[in-house]
Amino acid sequence: MNWYVAVLKKYTDFNSRAGRAEFWMFTLISIIISLVLYFIDQRIMPGSSIQVLYTLYSLAVLVPSLAVSVRRLHDTGRSGWWFLINAIPILGQLVYLVFLLQDSQPAANQYGSSPKMATA
Repeated sequence: MNWYVAVLKKYTDFNSRAGRAEFWMFTLISIIISLVLYFIDQRIMPGSSIQVLYTLYSLAVLVPSLAVSVRRLHDTGRSGWWFLINAIPILGQLVYLVFLLQDSQPAANQYGSSPKMATA
């Protein structure tokens, strides 16, 4: 949960780096919260296509999600603009996933020092 809260606190930071653990733990917790809210919405209004809680949560974490994604790309030595590769159906999303799965650059890069060194 610490990773999740840390990402929310740095929601405006598009300039530094985020390690794999920070990114994937935030993503995992966010998916779990989204699923819980989706099922709560289904229980409140069964059969409705309106998902109030789920939609509000998705909007609330939109900017932090973008920020941690950009920081994760920075950690692999790439510009945050590579996020736009997701606009290419299937192939772009696969390439983006490979970028996110790659290990951090061990040394400092133009975006700052390695998050691995900060936790070691």
